[in-house]
Amino acid sequence: MPHLFLAAVTADPSPLMILPFALMLLAIALMPFVNLHWWERHLPKVAVGLGVVTTVYYVFYLGNPGRMLHVAHEYVSFIALIGSLFVVAGGIHIEVKGEAKPWVNCLFLFIGAVLANVIGTTGASMLLIRPWMRMNKYRITAFHIVFFIFIVSNVGGCLTPIGDPPLLLGYLKGVPFWWVLQKCWIAWAIVVVGLIAVFYALDRRNFLRAPREVREAETRRETWRIEGWGNVGFLALILAAVFIKQPVGLSEALMLTAAVGSWFATPKRVHQANAFNFHPIREVAWLFVGIFATMVPALDYLEIHANELGLTSEMKFFWLTGVLSGALDNAPTYLTFLAAAMGLHDLSLNNPEHVRQLVATHDHELIAISLGAVFFGAMTYIGNGPNFMVRSIAEQAKVKTPSFFAYLLKYALPILIPLMVLISILFFSRWRLF
Repeated sequence: MPHLFLAAVTADPSPLMILPFALMLLAIALMPFVNLHWWERHLPKVAVGLGVVTTVYYVFYLGNPGRMLHVAHEYVSFIALIGSLFVVAGGIHIEVKGEAKPWVNCLFLFIGAVLANVIGTTGASMLLIRPWMRMNKYRITAFHIVFFIFIVSNVGGCLTPIGDPPLLLGYLKGVPFWWVLQKCWIAWAIVVVGLIAVFYALDRRNFLRAPREVREAETRRETWRIEGWGNVGFLALILAAVFIKQPVGLSEALMLTAAVGSWFATPKRVHQANAFNFHPIREVAWLFVGIFATMVPALDYLEIHANELGLTSEMKFFWLTGVLSGALDNAPTYLTFLAAAMGLHDLSLNNPEHVRQLVATHDHELIAISLGAVFFGAMTYIGNGPNFMVRSIAEQAKVKTPSFFAYLLKYALPILIPLMVLISILFFSRWRLF
């Protein structure tokens, strides 16, 4: 959104006020495993309750209600964007042909990675997750969902500001539109190809273990077909609204208009074919009420004390931005470290000329921040907005998904971290090639 994170005075919170955020993260990670039914019933109460603690602290103790009002506006903007994309993408039905072979799955993921730069990771995720599950319906496993999140919901959107929210915020601050494509395409290609190669190895083994009738399912008389083409116009309206800065609220209003228009214009048979319902977006909306509210002290503390972190190299920018993007939402983390980089060179984040000066003279620091935010957004379910939505849609379709810690320990750490080490060596070490 064009007006996200652009205002409000930053207050210096007590480190103890990071505790509600830590509790929110622990609840997200543990409660579905400890007591799923209790968590499903009481999620709104937990999210709002922890958020109220932070809000009361900022309003009455720090005397800074403007900070929380600004966060509330950020939340509305965030939900307007992902909610409208969710509704519009739910009005497009892609009918797939048979059971996909591993090479077809790889091609599909690559197309999703490219498409993420045109309609955003949220739009691409909502459009493609259902056909992805259908084309693998006879042998779909948890790793199919995980690699979809890795590639389509995160890493793929690294080439344009439209692709991922952190890059959009950089563009709105003054980073040239095509700078990301020019500077990050090699890293994008390395990680996307690397992930698809690992996926192919896993999927080929899965395919060969499947019964013969499943492996030969593509011979069935099914064809590729797309219904709901009218929603392309509503999708274009949403993308245009992203770049509207004034007046405040117009962007969100246009997105809501697109969502409502799509809902009533889409034939019911399309929604039924997609098994469309509002449960995933409701769950995400409640989760991010808690996340947006409770993460404020963590972000403010980090921004104020960024210089104390010893950010003296591009390598540190890459890894610190990345690790915190996986633990927090990657969009505010991106801006926090961009502000820190600007401060190191006596530049102001709120001056577009200063941002362009950083791009011209210290672009490798910005490359490190950009790649860290986008790539590490795939490390956890909370790293980027589409991650939770994909998981929720999969669970609604009765597809097995890993728990918070299983996702991190079984998939993210062993698969993503080696690729991140490779990127850090190639781009930010003394032996860098690019």
